[in-house]
Amino acid sequence: MRKSLYIVIAAVAFTGAANAQDFVYAPLNPSFGGNPLNSQHLLATANAQRSATARDAPSKDEMDSLSRVGRSDAELFLRQLQGRLLSQLAAQVTSAIFGEGGSDSGEVVFGDTQITFNRTVDFIELSIFDGISTTQIKVPQLVITGN
Repeated sequence: MRKSLYIVIAAVAFTGAANAQDFVYAPLNPSFGGNPLNSQHLLATANAQRSATARDAPSKDEMDSLSRVGRSDAELFLRQLQGRLLSQLAAQVTSAIFGEGGSDSGEVVFGDTQITFNRTVDFIELSIFDGISTTQIKVPQLVITGN
């Protein structure tokens, strides 16, 4: 008992007042106000860590040839045409909902695709049926409040 009391007294006697200082943030990167002498070190570290570079990426011609593998010009044209038609369909649905004389509910049919919409107070509910499955989408309404 006495031994532990001496240890506690010695521990209290040898502890001094704690000194502290404020933390000060100093950026390391010279681009953000850090020491300009750090730039070479940071650049060398980044280069050592980089495994792929822009030089390793395929060129535009290589990308075009990769996207054409197994596809004829007619198939590429068909994909582009389909994309534009679907874009026009999306514009028609948007116009039916938000355009001049837009309605709170409706239906747009494009081939086998049937899109129904219903505008509620909080959401615009879209139901897209592609002939096989139905996809439900809820889009929040934009509410603009005055100042």
